[in-house]
Amino acid sequence: MRPDGRKNDQMREVKIQQNFVDTAEGSVLISMGKTRVICTASIEERVPPFLKDQKKGWVTAEYSMLPRSTKTRSARESATGRISGRTHEIQRLIGRALRSVVDLTAIGERTIWIDCDVLQADGGTRTAAITGAFICLADALKYALRNGLIEKTPLKDYLAAVSVGVVKGEPVIDLCYTEDYAAEVDMNIVMTGSGKYVEVQGTAEGAPFSRETLDVLLKLAEEGIHHLTGIQKKILEEQKVSF
Repeated sequence: MRPDGRKNDQMREVKIQQNFVDTAEGSVLISMGKTRVICTASIEERVPPFLKDQKKGWVTAEYSMLPRSTKTRSARESATGRISGRTHEIQRLIGRALRSVVDLTAIGERTIWIDCDVLQADGGTRTAAITGAFICLADALKYALRNGLIEKTPLKDYLAAVSVGVVKGEPVIDLCYTEDYAAEVDMNIVMTGSGKYVEVQGTAEGAPFSRETLDVLLKLAEEGIHHLTGIQKKILEEQKVSF
């Protein structure tokens, strides 16, 4: 039995609350079990220097964990004066993932900033951030369309992410913290709604694992991401957002 009573192939309950922050062009509070992440999108009328005069835009991300998102307080990275390697890695992952489903030429010379702030961490914060950030990005692009900043939606596909792993010899999906801590294999998978892979991060935490195990975990992740993109589609189709 898993710590929260789920079956091995069962996701945690997913809740997505849009327009969580009134001042942002797009905002979402996503909850996956006890993991909760606020995602906000901001449209900036300029691009990084390396994209100047190239007639295309940029999508990038920042990620942080609030001091009491975990059981013991951690110092804010802004207070320590440096960003950790883990934070850099996750920020780049979120940005890469989102750019994979955006036509950057269609947003003009603009940058869309996605800020992901973890309110409470119980495993899977980076995957929850990506899944919530996609809805947040879609809301910001809907704002841009409504206000005449762009002529068509730049979105090419849906995007979601999920963790999978092997715990006590069993393949499981959407690991909570206690499972993540004890996992023999730990993987994060990012996929599009059409079933294409964007990123596969996989690590043997102890003994190496087989190709057979990898195939089982990829199949499990594919099913989970199909579930997540189904939730995203329902939300956006209700708002008549199509691409």
